[in-house]
Amino acid sequence: MSERPRLTVLSGPSGVGKSTVVAHMRKQFPEVWLSVSATTRHPRPGERDGVQYHFVDNEQFDKLVANGELLEWAVFAGNRYGTPRQAVVDKLDKGEPVLLEIDLQGARQVKESMPEAQLVFLAPPSWDELVRRLAGRGTESQDVIDERLAAARIELAAEAEFDTTLVNTSVEQVAAELLALLGVA
Repeated sequence: MSERPRLTVLSGPSGVGKSTVVAHMRKQFPEVWLSVSATTRHPRPGERDGVQYHFVDNEQFDKLVANGELLEWAVFAGNRYGTPRQAVVDKLDKGEPVLLEIDLQGARQVKESMPEAQLVFLAPPSWDELVRRLAGRGTESQDVIDERLAAARIELAAEAEFDTTLVNTSVEQVAAELLALLGVA
């Protein structure tokens, strides 16, 4: 039997394109399993429960935390996000590569509880491009955009904590590099 695959964590500032890269990668290799996070955030237009996120209320989230059912969790922009632990462990035990797309705080928690995890930082081509992407979404208020930009400055400063950095100049290129890191391409 081959050795157990490493858990791969993709992180980076809000607006850097993590979801876009992962969606492109999974079109090419749908067998790459992406953990679906739980969140107290309300769904955005087009999002479905169990697909983009498991949408839960605060009471349900409190129970997940209290029962140790989350591998990591964080508060971001006034909402809580967390990774259900058991699904990740089950996939790794079956020899399947697992990808987590999470924030810096979560990546640090995963590294603490699973030191063998591979941390990948997705960086923007420039600060100006990150600002343009965040403002261009059109889904959030200026206050939320400002909060995300303040968080992005902190997240960018943490790049050295990661094993690998990928710069998102091309979704196709970054997706290919990520697949290679996962060992599936």
